[in-house]
Amino acid sequence: MNRIYICGPMTGLPEFNYPAFNSAAEVLRGMGAAVENPAENPEPECKSWSGYMRLSLAQLVKCNVLVVLPGWFWSRGARVEIFVAFILGLKIQHIRDFAE
Repeated sequence: MNRIYICGPMTGLPEFNYPAFNSAAEVLRGMGAAVENPAENPEPECKSWSGYMRLSLAQLVKCNVLVVLPGWFWSRGARVEIFVAFILGLKIQHIRDFAE
């Protein structure tokens, strides 16, 4: 079974783009995938960008697929996650590949 990490922009977007992350998680889980959704993470104690990234990267390394959301290129965090996924050999796909 695939374990999929959802990657996309959050900073500066309304509701931190959580609705897009949660919608993608619903679609992927509906297909039977195990999903790591950073929008479901608790707020880190430090409440900093790096704190969120530490939580997210811990999720990412458990996965074998990374799925990107629209706008990922403009996100510093998403670019870090994609770089790590590439180096680790994860399959990288766009959420549109899973559209119904």
